[in-house]
Amino acid sequence: MNALRNSVQLIGNLGNDPEIVNLEGGAKLAKFSIATSDSYKNAQGEKVEDTQWHNIVAWGKTAEIVENYLTKGKQVAIEGKLVHRSYETKEGEKRYITEIKCNELMMLGK
Repeated sequence: MNALRNSVQLIGNLGNDPEIVNLEGGAKLAKFSIATSDSYKNAQGEKVEDTQWHNIVAWGKTAEIVENYLTKGKQVAIEGKLVHRSYETKEGEKRYITEIKCNELMMLGK
């Protein structure tokens, strides 16, 4: 069961082209978001579409694959883990972000 701890698997579509950051020392970071959609019927029997957005970060070789092959609208399968972090804005406000650190990426047909 240890393999299941903090494990996330998603299939979704890229909302925008990935943002690529080249860091000192040659490290590469890719940031992008994917949308996952689900639908259900409400109490009135109407179909309701629910779309969730997920922030994804990929490092190293995975970031290179993202840079070379992924664009807005592409469908991908992501496996990774949830990461929560905080930072302070220039105005001194504390902000919180939740993202998925991508360990594996699979490009799908779309």
